[in-house]
Amino acid sequence: MTMTDHLTSLKRFSTIVADTGDLASIARLKPQDATTNPSLLLKAARDAKTRELVTASLARSAARGDDTALAIEQLAVDIGCEILKLVPGRVSTEVDPRASFDTAETLRRAHRLIERYEAAGIGRERVLIKVASTWEGIRAAEQLEREGVHCNLTLLFSFAQAVACADAGVTLISPFVGRIYDWYCKERGVADIAADADPGVASVTRIYRYYKRHGYATEVMGASFRKVEQIERLTGCDLMTISPDLLDKLASTPGELERVLRPDDVASADARQPLDEASYRWRHNEDAMAVEKLADGIRKFDVDARALERELATIRA
Repeated sequence: MTMTDHLTSLKRFSTIVADTGDLASIARLKPQDATTNPSLLLKAARDAKTRELVTASLARSAARGDDTALAIEQLAVDIGCEILKLVPGRVSTEVDPRASFDTAETLRRAHRLIERYEAAGIGRERVLIKVASTWEGIRAAEQLEREGVHCNLTLLFSFAQAVACADAGVTLISPFVGRIYDWYCKERGVADIAADADPGVASVTRIYRYYKRHGYATEVMGASFRKVEQIERLTGCDLMTISPDLLDKLASTPGELERVLRPDDVASADARQPLDEASYRWRHNEDAMAVEKLADGIRKFDVDARALERELATIRA
């Protein structure tokens, strides 16, 4: 009898995406896709293993007279191009979080990222533009999708965000399982919540069933996992973006995983509920966790984006 492990088993039901900018980890783990963000770019900029890549990227930017913001975009694209040499699928590249409440600025930055990828010979079908799931970000993504630019809507915590993203026709959403879990652990004053009662797991399950019941093409990618049990309880989710340490734990656990999420298991799914701007804002506002975590997530990505600017300035000097 052939032995298998939880990662191999999981790959039969869900597309695996590496949540890292570490090229060595991506080469070793062989995911289908990979995703980056300002925090992961900062790690890459500080890593001696990628210093030559960072230095070369900065030199290209300097030759064009790019300011620091443009240099960061070039670095994001250069790291994305290296990732695409290692994965057969797509890479997610994030728009600067400071554009999260500005539709026009999000569009401008997204267009620049796509232009840089295309200049490097990468077709837009291999790139997902990552945008925060604010109302303004969702509107930008709706326009980008009409232009054939595919989007990954990130920092997603509320059901209202998920509904609005699907109605906008975005390619992919990334609900943050672990950050939802963190908030409820703190709120309840507990160190852990069992996976079968985990609010983050429950959120992704609800969104997945809603999308499948109503025939949305938007894919659900569970993100921000804290432990393997959360991943295992979502086996069958369209995609999952997982950190290298959790991928290693899955790979070292022998046995088969049973599929939990199925596209035909929608009896308990919510009725369809399209939202205009006012109803979206009200429904999102009703979820205290989502309001807090969306704002906190944008602030934290901004902190890392500013730290990345300082890091690149030091390397340039």
